[in-house]
Amino acid sequence: MDAVWVRGVNGIQLHHVTDLQDAGRFLGNAAMALRAAHVRTGAERYSGLAAELKSLVERVRELEDEARSTMHDLHATDPERFARCRDGHEPWPGEIPAGFIPRHTCKDECLYHDRGVVEALMQCTCGRPPCQACEIGGKL
Repeated sequence: MDAVWVRGVNGIQLHHVTDLQDAGRFLGNAAMALRAAHVRTGAERYSGLAAELKSLVERVRELEDEARSTMHDLHATDPERFARCRDGHEPWPGEIPAGFIPRHTCKDECLYHDRGVVEALMQCTCGRPPCQACEIGGKL
């Protein structure tokens, strides 16, 4: 099984569109670096690889647009499910449900108490029950 790094964001479970954004950005950076190597050395092999990566960036951007569209469609058609997915209680549509574990919330910071965001007073998360993911994993 492949290990996967999942970026944690305070309060939300990220949609896989974020992974596709990262992929496009990383591929774009690699293409720029190869173009720079071509400029410095004149070696055509770098230029050819940069062109291949540029093509991959375009394909990844198309996949990103599709994923973003499905996320927006879910928000428009089923806002309650969108909220459950965003909050990490169920996987996003199109993501593998087998083995899904709710998002860990035990280390989330309270925007009001921990970050001092006065406007977040009504969104205080300090009194939350124990993290569902830890309950499932037996860490309580």
